[in-house]
Amino acid sequence: MPLSGCRINHYSWGFAIFVYHGVQKLNESEGNSDDRVSTNLDWSFQILGSRTQWFWIYGDWNHMKNLRAALLCFTAALGSPLWAQENPVVVELYTSQGCSSCPAADALLHELADREDVIALALHVDYWDYIGWKDPFGDPAHAERQRAYAAAGDRRSIYTPEMVVNGETDIVGAKPMKLSEAIAAHARAPRRVALDLARSGGKLTVNARAVSDVQGPFTVHMLRYTPEKTTEIKRGENRGHTYSYANIVEGWTVLGSWDGAGPLDMQTDIAGTLPVVVIIQEQNAGPIVAAARLR
Repeated sequence: MPLSGCRINHYSWGFAIFVYHGVQKLNESEGNSDDRVSTNLDWSFQILGSRTQWFWIYGDWNHMKNLRAALLCFTAALGSPLWAQENPVVVELYTSQGCSSCPAADALLHELADREDVIALALHVDYWDYIGWKDPFGDPAHAERQRAYAAAGDRRSIYTPEMVVNGETDIVGAKPMKLSEAIAAHARAPRRVALDLARSGGKLTVNARAVSDVQGPFTVHMLRYTPEKTTEIKRGENRGHTYSYANIVEGWTVLGSWDGAGPLDMQTDIAGTLPVVVIIQEQNAGPIVAAARLR
């Protein structure tokens, strides 16, 4: 099934999910008829295109063997969900340049990097450095955070690539549909904590307050990230390839704790021009209740 390309804006994402599940139901009721499915897919995509003026796709639908391929464009693009969300969803990717399975996940994170409703973070780990290539962005602290998530989820091992959405949803590998569904689900969740950041000179001010019943204690994290860097990999499993990496995390620190009972008001020194992210998270690698970013 040759695809010439695809493009989608944020108004289309809800329709894409609707079409996907609708076609699955049609498959079940019509005995998996390729012709019947392809006809309805063509009709559905035409409606999407006419409503948004952004979607374009070319393909041989009548010879499609996998329905999921029909929506590859939607899931790879990971367009913004229809639901407005003041509190962005945090997606942490645990990755390594020494891992041959990671480039697809790195590419997915690239698609998320510029979205305002998502804070996409690449946490490069160091535990694959021994197989031939030392990841220049690797940090043992990232692996420790990943181990904390594993312990919280009663998992005995850690791996790459792994995505953790809002500190709760664990996604193994590069799975665009699962990732987009997780982002949408967390975006729909009621807001629990209002978080605001302000930067003045060399100071960052962090203010937060509970907007629903919350129970602390919470950990207040701060990190910086480099929006994009490119690496030519000369050894290891990915040798001979050059990859571009997005939102590379560095300087992850803990600013303090918060009980959630009263307003949070703290200041910290901050230097340089890199984007800054603050995350409020239940202790012991629990759910993330609030996050904010200054680019």
